[in-house]
Amino acid sequence: MRGVLHRRLSIRISPFAFVVVLLALLGCARGPCVTIVGADGKPRATIAVEVASTGPQREVGLMFRKHLDDNAGMVFVFPDAAPRNFWMHNTPIPLDMIFADSKGVVTGIVANAEPYSDKLLTGEGDAEYVVEVNSGFCAKNGIKPGDKMDFSGFSIHTSQ
Repeated sequence: MRGVLHRRLSIRISPFAFVVVLLALLGCARGPCVTIVGADGKPRATIAVEVASTGPQREVGLMFRKHLDDNAGMVFVFPDAAPRNFWMHNTPIPLDMIFADSKGVVTGIVANAEPYSDKLLTGEGDAEYVVEVNSGFCAKNGIKPGDKMDFSGFSIHTSQ
């Protein structure tokens, strides 16, 4: 009688994909995050975010902040998709703003928003989510319209 043949299940993952997934998980281990994924399915960047899902939180946003860590930002969660206007009033940090529709698809980007400006800044189309990050973040990571936001560690619905 022959011994039982055991098959070993082997899952192969490329080293690059493993590192990207590991970094994304480590970045999110501390709390809420947004991962921007390209049309090819590869993550472009993971952002540790503060969540602004109430009216008062969205009104203050990143105003009065003097520093924003690399790969950090704020996600604004709105009750519905609609045209969104932002300004840089009382915001000393130059920012990129990433606008996304109700499915998390990036619809537009405002790059290099000028600190302290009261000029209204608007993305293309309707947005239910807006992520603010340090100026130059989108160019550095190749983020563009059509990319998708994946949310983790927080509710994608508003509190108000």
